[in-house]
Amino acid sequence: MKLDKAQGCLLVLTLMAMLTRTGAGPTPTLRALRGALWNARDCHLGPFKSLSPQELQAFKRAKDAMEESLLLKNWTCSSRLFPKTWNLRQLQVWERPVALEVELSLTLKVLGNVINTTSTLRDILSRPLHTLRHIHSELQACILAQPTADPRPRGRLHRWLHRLQEVSKKESSSCLEASVTFNLFRLLVQDLKCVASGDQCV
Repeated sequence: MKLDKAQGCLLVLTLMAMLTRTGAGPTPTLRALRGALWNARDCHLGPFKSLSPQELQAFKRAKDAMEESLLLKNWTCSSRLFPKTWNLRQLQVWERPVALEVELSLTLKVLGNVINTTSTLRDILSRPLHTLRHIHSELQACILAQPTADPRPRGRLHRWLHRLQEVSKKESSSCLEASVTFNLFRLLVQDLKCVASGDQCV
């Protein structure tokens, strides 16, 4: 049975009232409710838990081509765009889609710049970009459907997003291209799968 947003909210509020009256357990926090509602909604992210072999092969060809292109460039990075601690499992369930959306947005921006400036990569990046844009649109729809979250990210999520913003401002385009290239399969195989799995990602 699928629940729309209003039905999901009513169900959770009813359960809260029952637990409070019966003393069966502690009253859930707002963060717990956000996580429950996130997992109850049909966000159409399930198919992205694992991409098809054909899609992964298209991404591998694109990554290999971009790495070859980077060998011809003189690039260095003074900071890591994605910190070693970047692991969505360390975030609250409702925070993970926000982190992934920023990661995807930056990846799309950088890859979009690549095809605009390097014609030899345009064809090979076409299919991966189409897939990433589709994932991004589905993810944005899910985030917009979430109950109102905190006005600003806090804690680890805030530090990660602030770091991404600061590093992306000061590093060269070649450095950003390299960072996105080397992060591509972590985004697809680890981060996307975690968000698509909801609270099953532990």
